[in-house]
Amino acid sequence: MQNGMHTDRERCVRAVQSKDARFDGWFFTAVLTTKIYCRPSCPVVAPKPENMIFHPSAAACQQAGFRACKRCRPDTSPGSPEWNQRADLVARAMRLIGDGVVDREGVPGLATRLGYSTRQIERQLLAELGAGPLALARAQRAQTARLLIETTALPMADIAFAAGFSSIRTFNDTVREVFALSPSDLRGRLPRTTVIAPGVLTLRLPFRAPLNPDNLFGHLAATAVPGVEEWRDGAYRRTLRLPYGHGIVALTPRPDHIACRLSLSDMRDLPVAISRCRRMLDLDADPVAVDDELRTDPVLAPLVDKAPGRRVPRTVDEAEFAVRAVLGQQVSTAAARTHAGRLVTAHGERVEDPEGGLTHLFPAPEALAALDPESLAMPRTRRTTFTTLVTQLADGTLHLGVESDWAESRARLLSLPGFGPWTVDVIAMRALGDPDAFLPTDLGIRRAAQELGLPSTPAALTARAAAWRPWRAYAVQYLWATGSHPINFLPV
Repeated sequence: MQNGMHTDRERCVRAVQSKDARFDGWFFTAVLTTKIYCRPSCPVVAPKPENMIFHPSAAACQQAGFRACKRCRPDTSPGSPEWNQRADLVARAMRLIGDGVVDREGVPGLATRLGYSTRQIERQLLAELGAGPLALARAQRAQTARLLIETTALPMADIAFAAGFSSIRTFNDTVREVFALSPSDLRGRLPRTTVIAPGVLTLRLPFRAPLNPDNLFGHLAATAVPGVEEWRDGAYRRTLRLPYGHGIVALTPRPDHIACRLSLSDMRDLPVAISRCRRMLDLDADPVAVDDELRTDPVLAPLVDKAPGRRVPRTVDEAEFAVRAVLGQQVSTAAARTHAGRLVTAHGERVEDPEGGLTHLFPAPEALAALDPESLAMPRTRRTTFTTLVTQLADGTLHLGVESDWAESRARLLSLPGFGPWTVDVIAMRALGDPDAFLPTDLGIRRAAQELGLPSTPAALTARAAAWRPWRAYAVQYLWATGSHPINFLPV
């Protein structure tokens, strides 16, 4: 699949006629006769090809005067895989819009973070997505509003505020325009999920099948920092540091979705929390495209066929992950968890967990930059690595957010004391989200390579892995899965 798929009319028509769910989120079908837009897998009878036009985003459909289908609910499609597998301006802008930056800081704030003019950003987004940043943010607000209308008993005025609308009138007008129903009609039309408690939402996070939850949740559970994360009753739970407050999320793998239970101190954080959880679980990936490419290697093909749909476990907080990567240098998983747990107890912000178990937010870089280095139970050289990292994260010299330029961030990380290829690549893979990050020096990867008859020296393995590009981070998941480490298994 490629960028701009909506321009390949013949391919889009075939996808719609075969109701192929793999293409949901890649493009949207607007029907000229009904003025409705759908996802490719919409269950209704496919319209005649001459009545279909195709758009690259829901926002573009809305701008062209189409409203969302009530059957297939295109606003709940998985996101386009493009934004998490690319590092160009449009992809970085889309990640920031998903993180709520336009609602909080406006288009000028988006431009400042990306280092481009507002005009350049608007021009590029319009060219590729058929909509500018304001329209894309508006589409996201509409989707957030729908979620809150259907899954909570919140008053409509509170929903309008939480979803990021500037007024009740704008909220009402947008919901009517996008969904062809008033907010109260939307709430009355479908049975609502039971409200567990004030501020608690239950949602379904969609993904493209297949999804193998073993390494994804196994990794998160095996490396969980006490007080911040836990595995309980089949769910991965963790605390979230968010723009307006904090949250606690429980994520449970199901056959056709991820069950998500969110408790938020401020409802305005809902779209950001969902975006970060989707990113952590790599839910917008296109597993068919990834696996098809990796299967072309006869060594990887049996691993892919045995358990297809592996995802790259990522993070909800890039700065947190970078700190944890340093704590994990040359020590066991258990030792890294112990180090991180001590930091959390001493410097993390306390939170209340109604279900017990979670106690803190992971310390912010500012808090870690202020601590006494002598209090850290680690070798002096690693202390220097740690303090340099947290100081640069705290003062803004180093940025690892969703807007990061991957090449630039790698170069900055490599210039820090104590940052070798393994640390930089694991941060690139799990924090920056580079789908082609590779770990040829990782002990688990070298063992797997040896067992599979692949070269095991870093240089030779890197040369051999060139055929797996641009999906080497996914190849790493398949190679790791050959071992017996707890990261590869769903906890019981």
